[in-house]
Amino acid sequence: MINEHNEQVGVIETREALRMAEEAGLDLVEIQADVRPPLCKIMDYGKYRFELSKKQKGQNAGKASELKEVRLGRSIKIDDHDVQIRVNQARKFLMEGHKVLLVQNFRGREMAHREIGEQRMKEVCEQLADIAKPDGFPKLAGRRMNVVLMPDKTKIEAAKRAIAKEKAAAEKAKAAEKGEANMPQQKPAPEPEAQGVESRE
Repeated sequence: MINEHNEQVGVIETREALRMAEEAGLDLVEIQADVRPPLCKIMDYGKYRFELSKKQKGQNAGKASELKEVRLGRSIKIDDHDVQIRVNQARKFLMEGHKVLLVQNFRGREMAHREIGEQRMKEVCEQLADIAKPDGFPKLAGRRMNVVLMPDKTKIEAAKRAIAKEKAAAEKAKAAEKGEANMPQQKPAPEPEAQGVESRE
């Protein structure tokens, strides 16, 4: 047992522990039930519940999905390699359960060719369709066109399982290949020597 001063008291009977808690004007709280004897502590139970609830809310807030912004370049003049880098970045965020805000910027006279940016965003959405879906159509706001991609939890879990399966298969193949490489090479059995045949004349 742990007393109200956070000191280890040792193993004592329940009746004695309750008496000590009552004298201190506090509660006897079981904080670890999976050990024998169970671990208890003398404390203010109401305060304990409040602190526990506060901690859990903080953890849940930390796990909440965030809106991650991925910009498809500063203008529509961006090569395919750079677009693919942005796609991979968006995929990483989506796999982590975050929403992704895809942004296509337009500079100067590029506003006259908005269809180029719209087509690019459509292609990016198609590349990520295996784990996400767009929340509506691309919208133009000033010189920015954007769309929000929502992670699809079911598809993401399926993708994670497929990745894990491929990784396991690759590791298994690598281990088998390594095992074969370490096996001693067997030398071929020597061929029997040809016996001389006496010629008969």
